[in-house]
Amino acid sequence: MILIVASKPGLSAIWASHLRRQGQDVIVVETQDEAVSYLRTASADVIVLDLLLEEGSAFAVADFASYRHPKAKIAFVTRSSFFSDGSLFSHIPNTAAVLQEKTPPTDLAAIVAYHGRAV
Repeated sequence: MILIVASKPGLSAIWASHLRRQGQDVIVVETQDEAVSYLRTASADVIVLDLLLEEGSAFAVADFASYRHPKAKIAFVTRSSFFSDGSLFSHIPNTAAVLQEKTPPTDLAAIVAYHGRAV
């Protein structure tokens, strides 16, 4: 299962479409509350997480996922260069990738599929 947590519905729909074409099961939510609510009752192999969530905190989602589902891999997506130094890997233990928002959806899907197999 792939969980996409992103504030931009159009972009998350494109990502979800590419992942579904690869045969992945995908759930899309837009906020921290929706993500935490989902993770309370279900798990995800990979979480595609918008680092700049408009409602809530990506770090809160990542922290909750690390606690409840320590094997879940997190692929952060950002439109900022703030964490381009790779420091997210030391702050969030399940970080598997940090991608720019403009990463082609086929590349994002390939990265998610790769990390999903590693779970």
